[in-house]
This record gives sequence, structure tokens and C-alpha cells, in this order.
Amino acid sequence: MTFHRRQNLICIFASHNTKMENPDKYRLLIDKFSDLPILVIGDVMIDSYIYGTADRLSPEAPVPVVSVKKRVNRLGGAANVALNLQAMGSRPILLSVCGKDEKGNDFIQLLKEHSISPEGIFQSPERITTTKFRVIGNNMQLIRVDEEVTHLLTATEEKEILARLHLLTESHAFAAIIFQDYDKGSISPALIHEVSVIAHKKGIPVVVDPKKRNFTEYKNVSLFKPNLKELREGLKLDKLPSFGEEFEKALIEFSNSIACDILMVTLSEQGVAICTGDNTEKSVKYFPAHRRNIADVSGAGDTVISIAALCLGVGMTAQDMARISNLAGGMVCEYVGVVPVPKEKFILELRNDKTLES
Repeated sequence: MTFHRRQNLICIFASHNTKMENPDKYRLLIDKFSDLPILVIGDVMIDSYIYGTADRLSPEAPVPVVSVKKRVNRLGGAANVALNLQAMGSRPILLSVCGKDEKGNDFIQLLKEHSISPEGIFQSPERITTTKFRVIGNNMQLIRVDEEVTHLLTATEEKEILARLHLLTESHAFAAIIFQDYDKGSISPALIHEVSVIAHKKGIPVVVDPKKRNFTEYKNVSLFKPNLKELREGLKLDKLPSFGEEFEKALIEFSNSIACDILMVTLSEQGVAICTGDNTEKSVKYFPAHRRNIADVSGAGDTVISIAALCLGVGMTAQDMARISNLAGGMVCEYVGVVPVPKEKFILELRNDKTLES
């Protein structure tokens, strides 16, 4: 699906051969993100943190005993993507299903506390709300316990989600649609197909952060963003070719098979690779990672897809989108826990990053 760029939006970046003289161009760029409505579709969850101290072992088993000092619930999964979007000033709306249970009520309350509309959330009595419990002792994660179901939507749930999809896309002029897939069952092939039809009709770019189950269901999207592990699993390969000609050939072949405008593969400490062009002439370009003091890689993918969607939503080129989202993904790794990139620090990093001038 080749999307139509809105004519009233002016890309902040000129051609790659021209340096822009405006010293505050990056603030102007972030200002373009302000109030941009983005629809986020995917698996939502609660990230529940239990903080304490651990200074002895249990007499029952060789495990530490944590004396609890604090409990914190945070928005997780696709809801963390919404937080990343909101941190940049945009207006995210979530479309998803959670349980009609205590944790589901907690999730709705968290949305309200963050001023995110719950209008697209269906609380189903047939599911539980996905919750990831992390026990932190002495500033170290000791264990994670997941409470979840991963089966596909029931017919009733799918009908409800599709109805909400149509209501949302009729009442909001979305600049982009994000699929944030965690294989928890909230995204069905029927939902993917219906979004594709609506997005094509309205000229809305669709960006995808995939997982294994629906990997090849996403066709004709604007941006498809797996990491190396997801790409290997999605293509059912034991391993991918090493970086180089064979690797690039594999990216081009896969990009053609799903007919995406941009294939962006995150390469961890190696940065990102993007595959762009038409079916007769595609090429792969690499953008190296930035040197960082890595504290926690959790949530980096959420940050990358959020910034990438905003960049495409304002009509930015694939190359500048890759540069900027790659920078943001590295920044978030300097923070412990799943948190959005601070807006003002992001603007400062953009100003100091000389690779964006090339």
C-alpha cells in the first residue's frame, strides 16, 4: 500500500545534499508531531514492578527473599507505544482488548491517568488482562512472572474490535496506523485485512512491528519493522545469511514478497538496515548504532516504531525516518525499565547528531 503524503505537511528535512540553516529545525520537526492523531492496534498489557531489598536466601529454596518496599503498575505492550507517541506531543488512540477483570480496570485507570482515551479498548469477559510482574531486588531484576492468555480473538471479540475500528477511523483523521504485535492474540488476520482496506481508501500509512504468528499476513504496508530474531522466526529459517550480499538479497526478496514500501530491520548494536525502492530496483542501506551506556534494552522496539510512524505521518523520507528512529531507539536503552524518550533530551540529541546532516 503506497500511501499518499498529505500536501499540507511540509517535510522538515530537505534533500540529503542540502544542509538546512535553521538552527532550531529539530524543534520544528518535533512540533510537527504535536497533536498528530495515531491509531495503535495491538496487544496491551500492564508492566507491574515489585521493588525491594534482598539480603538473605530463603530456607525453603536457594532463592533470594525480597522485602517489598514499593509496587508500581505501568502501561505496557502497545500501550507503551502510545506513551512514546504522547511523549512527542501526538494524540494516540489504542484499539485492543483486555480482560473484564481487576487488572483490566487497573489498565483503564492507567490510561485515564495518562490522558489517553479508552474508547478503543474492549474489556472482554472471555480474557484476562496480560500482566508482566517483575521483581526487582537491590536494583536487579530477579524474576519475571507472566499472567496472560495468547489465543486468538473469539468471534464476539473480533466483531467488537472491528466495530470499534470503523467508529475510530470515521471519527478521527489518523496520520498513521501502527500494528504493535506481541502474539497475545489481539490481532487477527481479519483485523489486518480490514485495516488495510480502510488505510488504502483513506491514504493512511500503516507501520508494523511484527511477531511470528501474523508475520506474513501484513501485505502492502508502508513500513514493516522486524528485528533479526523476528525476521528469522517469521521466515522459518534456522539462521539468516551473514551481513553482506546474501543478507541484502534476502531482505529484498522478502520485501518484494509482502510488497511493503519500506522494510526496516533493527540490528541491535549494529543499528538498522532499510530496504527501499520499487519491485524492479530495491536497495539496502545501513545506519549504524550510536554509542550508548546501555542500561536496559526493554521497550527499544516500541520507541523505534513510534518515532518511525510519526516521521512517516509528517511525510519524511525513509532515510531520515530510519536515522531519527534509530537514534531514539538507542536513547531509550540508557534508561532502566520501559519508559518513553524524554522530548527535550531527544531534541538535544538530534541537534548534536552530525549523521543527520549528511
